[in-house]
Amino acid sequence: MSRIGKLPIEIPKGAKVEIKGRRVEISGTKGALGYTLVPGVDVNIEDNKIRVTRHSESKLHRSLHGLTRALLANMVTGVTSGFTRLLEIQGVGYRAELQGKILKLSLGYSHEILIAPAPGITITLEGNTKINISGFDKQLVGETAALIRSFRPPEPYKGKGVRYAGETVRRKAGKTAGA
Repeated sequence: MSRIGKLPIEIPKGAKVEIKGRRVEISGTKGALGYTLVPGVDVNIEDNKIRVTRHSESKLHRSLHGLTRALLANMVTGVTSGFTRLLEIQGVGYRAELQGKILKLSLGYSHEILIAPAPGITITLEGNTKINISGFDKQLVGETAALIRSFRPPEPYKGKGVRYAGETVRRKAGKTAGA
């Protein structure tokens, strides 16, 4: 048995899970998400818990078993409490600003970078160097954070750029002057 796949998913209060054929719909206070089950994996609800089972012991079904359980657990967590990702901007003159819902980034280029968040994503700022991305879809939150970071990833010499909160950047020594 898969160590992750065999664990039941507790359905918290405020979350509603419906199975319609091969589709699982999960809704809660933050929003609603759906997932279409892959062949070889089944889902059923027993005693306010979601259980994922697989059809056979083949390598494909074993891998899909754990994946399906992890995706459903993330969906349940997302619609009840949500996910957040914190980004930090470091560098002289690098800053972020919100214009309505649109994020405006100044990252040392000749132009401003404008990012409109996807539906279900909320971007807030703490000062002008900390960006907080939150939403109920874990994949979409991570994708948005990766997109923002991709415009100016942290460089190894001075450490300037956009980084995840708590990310350590491996620093390199610069050139040394000749004798």
